[in-house]
Amino acid sequence: MDEIDVPPFFLCPISLELMKDPVTVSTGITYDRENIEKWLFSGKNNTCPATKQPLSADCDLTPNHTLRRLIQSWCTVNASHGIERILTPKPPINKIQVAKLLNNAKSPKSKIKCLQKLHSLAFESAANKRCMEATGAVIDFLASIVSAVEEEEEASNDGIDEALSILSSLQLSDATLKRLIGRNGDFIKSLIRAMERGSYETRAHAVLLLKSMMEVSGPMLMISLESELFVELVHVLHDQGSNVVLKLLIQLCPWGTNRVKAVKAGAVSVLIELLLDCFDRRACELTLMALDALCGCAEGRAELLKHAAGLAIVSKKILRVSQVASEKAVRILFAVSKFSATPAVVQEMLQLGVVAKLCMMLQVECGSRAKEKAREILILHARAWKSSSCIPKSWLSSYPS
Repeated sequence: MDEIDVPPFFLCPISLELMKDPVTVSTGITYDRENIEKWLFSGKNNTCPATKQPLSADCDLTPNHTLRRLIQSWCTVNASHGIERILTPKPPINKIQVAKLLNNAKSPKSKIKCLQKLHSLAFESAANKRCMEATGAVIDFLASIVSAVEEEEEASNDGIDEALSILSSLQLSDATLKRLIGRNGDFIKSLIRAMERGSYETRAHAVLLLKSMMEVSGPMLMISLESELFVELVHVLHDQGSNVVLKLLIQLCPWGTNRVKAVKAGAVSVLIELLLDCFDRRACELTLMALDALCGCAEGRAELLKHAAGLAIVSKKILRVSQVASEKAVRILFAVSKFSATPAVVQEMLQLGVVAKLCMMLQVECGSRAKEKAREILILHARAWKSSSCIPKSWLSSYPS
């Protein structure tokens, strides 16, 4: 490509790469379809990159067939330079085709075929995904397949998995997500039932969809979530160790009694077990964030102290992973020290080396917030810890007064 001259109008103005599927927007500028779709729909921009003029929300991308044929001819002429001829792109689906596809989905067998076709179309192009979402009937059809798990009729696990796979891949708009939430309030219950009975893939897709829905939901929904949801999230976390589940737990914990619901579902024990085998930085940070959120209630702290490795593994992560991880670990220890520090717990923290680790933090660079919390913990129990032989003499000089 560098050794031959490429006509500038063959290049996409956004990426300066050779256009494969040129399309023209309402301002008259031509872009490569993949690049302009990424700009408009993934990046959620609403202007023409070249002119900065606003584009409508349902911006039509008109195929520039003349330019595409010119590019294909140029590729053919320059084949000796290693230029491959671009294929004629398949046109995106339209609403009429989608409607026809749905109208034919009457019997259980035809519904499965329809789902398979929709899945294929969704993963074919971003334009197809937009068209499917814009056709509200597609979302209703997919939601009805998922909701069938709540009904007496036989629901195909394959169909539910396919429907959830499509819904989670569409990157639904806030308006569509809110419409799903508003389906008589039952759709979230259907997702929980699907997670209870579904495969690995079904549960993963359901969690992705739930996370997107929770991001646009209001306080009333967040505080009224069923305990069964947390049970299923903990099961997924135990079986798959998903970062998405960790983020969802962190998102849900501040609302109402969700902390207690998560603790009763066994989240604390599972999080500790994850920390024991965790070597990925981001996963470790998220696990400590979730554990910190759960230790905001007495039930969470009690479960942490009940686990034989609870205090030890939290302390071990300090200064070993990242500044974020250290800060969250110290916050957990602070909550325990301030609200759950029985004489036995204070002594256990000393014997496990937690106190020595906190003293070390005051001597090294670990972030001001983490260092301040460590200082507060040491001051809280100075009478029990300061004169102990368990603390190396070299660190006693840093013990705060």
